[in-house]
Amino acid sequence: MTEDQGHGHPHGPPWGGPPWGGGRPPWWPDDEEWPPRGPEAWRGMRRHFVGKFIIFLAMLVVAIAALSALIGGFVWRGDGDRGPFFPIGIVVIVLVVLLVARAGRRFASPVADVMEAADRVAAGNYETRVEERGPREVQRLGRAFNAMTERLGSNEARRRQLLADVAHELRTPLSVIQANLEALIDGLYPTDEEHLRSVLEETKTMSRLLNDLQTLSTAEAGALTLHRELTAPGDLIDAAIRSFAAQANDAGVELVAHVAPDLPAIDADRIRIGEVLGNLLSNALRHTPAGGTVTLSANATLAEDGGLELTVSDTGSGIPAERVAHVFDRFSRAPDSPGAGLGLAIAKSLVEAHGGRIRAESGESGTTIRFVLPG
Repeated sequence: MTEDQGHGHPHGPPWGGPPWGGGRPPWWPDDEEWPPRGPEAWRGMRRHFVGKFIIFLAMLVVAIAALSALIGGFVWRGDGDRGPFFPIGIVVIVLVVLLVARAGRRFASPVADVMEAADRVAAGNYETRVEERGPREVQRLGRAFNAMTERLGSNEARRRQLLADVAHELRTPLSVIQANLEALIDGLYPTDEEHLRSVLEETKTMSRLLNDLQTLSTAEAGALTLHRELTAPGDLIDAAIRSFAAQANDAGVELVAHVAPDLPAIDADRIRIGEVLGNLLSNALRHTPAGGTVTLSANATLAEDGGLELTVSDTGSGIPAERVAHVFDRFSRAPDSPGAGLGLAIAKSLVEAHGGRIRAESGESGTTIRFVLPG
């Protein structure tokens, strides 16, 4: 079984915790998102941080002045002469000034690095990174900045890849449409239903491709909205079996369902999970010969936090070992596959949007694709 295009509707948080490993700094406003998600937000962060830093320095200056006044009682006599503790007082004042200067430099230098790097990011350089140094809160600032720039760079790379994919995949249907229309205009083909229908089918192919690319791009960017609701696993399996029963019957393939008893309901978007199952079943039926079997099953996972494992297995020819690791890549498909090669990529993105995971196994006896959804 290989990758094929899916049919989706135009994601939830990424799987796992935040890469910077902590919450917002205590000086960051509660009503603003952390970490900032773009260069403009970092300019606002700079204003907040500089204001806090100025307050911090002012408090240090006041503390030094108070300490100097306190020490002054021991350093100077009332008549203006030097007191017995004059040398000690001078040393203490010098040490305090040096410590304040060192603390300010240790605090301000890495922040200055972030500010300078933010300007480079604002200019479009998403490869910019800063050294995570200084006090703990400033190190957290550096980690958040690096996480932001990495995310911006990934989004830019996906945008460029999407444009390249669209240009590549739309070239063929556009060429067919252009050739057919030119032939109709030149009188080489009659303007009848047969030739007009071929043009219509190519436009439908383009529409499906664009919808699939939009779903995939939105899910990978973490911007896909999931309409979650408590859903019984048996209902998901039954809906998928009903949708593909006729196709399986026409292909001479037995479609079998196995649902473990007493499975708890899961919090999921039933339409999106139905789309995942639809892509997997469509691929399985397409690559299973007549007389074969496609099995759809639902079982509880062995994980401590519970969850649901859904499996689609077929008795087809399987996937070559060197291609198994790439079946979830965009436009990965067998040479004889009629689809665009987006179905499994979409399935993977939708599963991960739910906080789940998916994997493929294949051998001489067929292919099995498993995905796990959290409980």
